[in-house]
Amino acid sequence: MVRLDGHGPWLASTPDLVKQVLTDPDRFDFPGDVSRSGDLSGSVGDTRSGHTVFAPLTPDRVALGSETFDEQWQRAVEAHPADHVSFDAMELLRRPVARSTTAAVLPAIDEQQRNAIGDLVLGWIDALGPVISSRRPPRRWSRRRRGETRARLALEAALDGLPGRGQSAAELSAMLAAGIQVPIAAGAFLLAWLGSHEGGDVDPVHVAWETIRLTPPTWITARVTSRLVELGGQEVPANSLVLVSPLLLGRHPDLVPGDPETITHFDPDRWRAEGRRPGAWLPFGAGPHACPGRNLGMAQLVSLARWGLGREIILSEPATIDQSRGIFPSPCRFTAAPRREPPT
Repeated sequence: MVRLDGHGPWLASTPDLVKQVLTDPDRFDFPGDVSRSGDLSGSVGDTRSGHTVFAPLTPDRVALGSETFDEQWQRAVEAHPADHVSFDAMELLRRPVARSTTAAVLPAIDEQQRNAIGDLVLGWIDALGPVISSRRPPRRWSRRRRGETRARLALEAALDGLPGRGQSAAELSAMLAAGIQVPIAAGAFLLAWLGSHEGGDVDPVHVAWETIRLTPPTWITARVTSRLVELGGQEVPANSLVLVSPLLLGRHPDLVPGDPETITHFDPDRWRAEGRRPGAWLPFGAGPHACPGRNLGMAQLVSLARWGLGREIILSEPATIDQSRGIFPSPCRFTAAPRREPPT
């Protein structure tokens, strides 16, 4: 355990400590709400902070979401104006991911409803961006807060009208937003990495794992101690913030195969090694609050990697990192042409 300041927060910096923090909800609670409003009065969640625990998506829902992503991605690529015009990865991925995730979470709705709700989620994500990146939570009547509220209420109203949804509109909104924004950022990073990496006989699954190892969109998460706890031989007071970073663990030599000197390099082939498990750095979390859409997210990334490995991806300009709300590449613009010798 590392105390980052005189009174915290604390950072769990080893795999064992991270697992304790993430898998013990009685001592380490989920803090805050995504809109930074601080209002949990209407929550019916099953933890003290009011955050609902979501069940993982079932295999049939993952299959539906994956099929939808493939179809929508192909449409998005074909609709691009010309080969010499660069793609904007963050923009190109928006609707394929939104419609894929919405189809998996709400499989009973028709295509028109799915598309409409996916667009409303994207609208809320866009309105949430300035709220999340603000140095302080915006005031109730500020332009940012009013914009976020309008977008969220429009989404919740559309979800309220769906029959047999099983969860509240607020819960579904949160699940959809997380399940859409994170794969968009991860997918854009994947394309950025492929644009800076020579191709060859590379496993698309390894490309996906290496992408979220080096650039996990959710690079840090937090828990709050519900009472005095002992962790790593140190006493951490009640109501202390404890941070967990997949970005940090993804650079831990005990979890990553290969030469420690190259641990910051993008090398999908490192996962050909025996005895090291991809995902040991917990990019999707662990315990009751682990990402319920992790299998769908991986399926989307693997599909995107397969597409990218069959092409020459060339970055139009260097990709930089935006840390305002997680991490994502800004910009990530590229051109793509069929690979002369596709990988076998």
